[in-house]
Amino acid sequence: MLRVRGSYAFGILFRDIPEKLYAVRKDSPLIVGKGKTGTLIASDVPAILSETRTVCYLDNMEIAELSADEIHFFNIDQEELEKKETLITWDAQAAEKGGYAHFMLKEIHEQPKAVQDTLTVYLHDNQIDFSESGLSDALLKKLERIYFVACGSAYHVGAAGKYILEELTGIPVEVDLASEFRYRNPKLLKDSLVVIISQSGETADSLAALRLAKERGLPVLGIVNVIGSSIARESDYVLYTYAGPEISVATTKAYSAQLAVVYLLGIRCALVRGAINENRCSALVSSVKQLPQQIAKALEDPERIQWFASKYINAKDVFFIGRGLDYAIGLEGSLKMKEISYIHSEAYAAGELKHGTISLIENGTLVIGLLSQPQLYEKTMSNLMETKSRGAYLMGVTEEGNYSIEDTVDFAVYVPKTEPLFAASVEVIPLQLLGYYLSVSRGLDVDKPRNLAKSVTVE
Repeated sequence: MLRVRGSYAFGILFRDIPEKLYAVRKDSPLIVGKGKTGTLIASDVPAILSETRTVCYLDNMEIAELSADEIHFFNIDQEELEKKETLITWDAQAAEKGGYAHFMLKEIHEQPKAVQDTLTVYLHDNQIDFSESGLSDALLKKLERIYFVACGSAYHVGAAGKYILEELTGIPVEVDLASEFRYRNPKLLKDSLVVIISQSGETADSLAALRLAKERGLPVLGIVNVIGSSIARESDYVLYTYAGPEISVATTKAYSAQLAVVYLLGIRCALVRGAINENRCSALVSSVKQLPQQIAKALEDPERIQWFASKYINAKDVFFIGRGLDYAIGLEGSLKMKEISYIHSEAYAAGELKHGTISLIENGTLVIGLLSQPQLYEKTMSNLMETKSRGAYLMGVTEEGNYSIEDTVDFAVYVPKTEPLFAASVEVIPLQLLGYYLSVSRGLDVDKPRNLAKSVTVE
C-alpha cells in the first residue's frame, strides 16, 4: 500500500492463508459486511443487500481482515481499529426490478415515493427541521454566498438550485462542476456554505472539492443518498436523500429527491433571513408537499411519450431550449437522452439560439421547448417559432392550462400545475421517459449504457 500510486479498492487472497480475505482502499469506495453465512466486501451497498444490512466503511489506507465469522480493522501501521457499524434500512426488494422491464423504468415510477420519503424526514407539523443534521438557523442567517458543487445530474440540481435559492433568499449562488471547482483556485467568501451534491457520496471530483473547501475553512453541507459514504462522513453537515438504492446508471429518483432537499433548504434559509414571511413559507411548504402526487400524475400517461419516441428513433440531433429554471431542467433532459439513447442532444438557454446555435437547425430537427415559468413563457415561445420557421419539429412541455401552445408546437406534453419554483420536479418526468423509450426503441442496454459507471470514483 505504501508503494502503490493512484486510486484503488482491492480484495486480496493469499495462497498460504486461504481462510482469510484482506481488503484495502485509497479514494475508491469499499464496504465490508457480515452476513448470516460469512463476511463480504463490495464497492456499494446494493451488491450485498440480500446478505446483510450491517456494513462498515473503510477509510483511506485502512485494512480489513475478514474470516468466515470475524472482521478486524487496522491502520497502515497495523494497529487495530474500532469501526462503527452502519445499519442500512433499504429494502432488499428495492434492489430488484419488481416486474419492470428495466431498473430505470422502475426508478422513474418510484419518484413519488422517493420524494415523499425525503420530505417526511425533514417536515414536521409543516415546519422544516434540519436539527438532526446540525445545520443551524444561525449559520443560514449569516451566509454571504452559497456554492453548489457537483457532477452530472447532481450539477443540474445545483443549476436549478441557483435559480430557486437566489429568488427565495437573495443570497448570491454559484454553481460549479466539481472537476472545475478544484482546479480554478476558487475565491471563496468567508461567510459562505459549500453544498456538495452526490447520489453515491463517493464521487471522486466532488470529494476532492469538499476537501478543498474544508482546507479553506468553509463549512460543507453534503446532500447524499448513501448513509456513511465518504462525502457524508467528511461533510460538516449532511442532509440525506431517502431515494433507496438506485441501480440504473442514469439517475432519476435520486435527482428528484435531491431537488426536494434543495427546495427545503431554500425555504428554510429564506424564512430565517426574513426574505419571506410565515404565510409565504407555509404556502411554499404546502406546494412542496403536493409534489409526490403531482409527479405521480405526470407518470399516468407514458404511452404518449412512448409513441412519440418511436417516431424519433433515428434522430441525429435534438435540442432542448428554455429560459431560467427551464434551462436547468433542459440540461438534465439532454443528459438523459445522451447517456442512454446515444442521440446527440444539447440544452441551450433559449435566448442564446440566435448567437450561433440556430444555424444547426434544419428540416426535421427535433427541438424540445420547456415552458414552466409564466414570466418567460412568451419569450420562449418566440424562440420556438424562430426554430420552426427554419424547419424544426417542435415538442413543447408546459403546465396544464397552457393549451394555446398547440397553435405553435407539433407535439404538446402537459404536466400538473405547480409552484413555478418547483416546476423541475414535474417537468423532468416526460424528459426521463423520452430518454428511456428512445433507448428501448433502439434496442440498447438502458440500465448500463456504454462507457459509464454508476459511481464515478476516478477523475
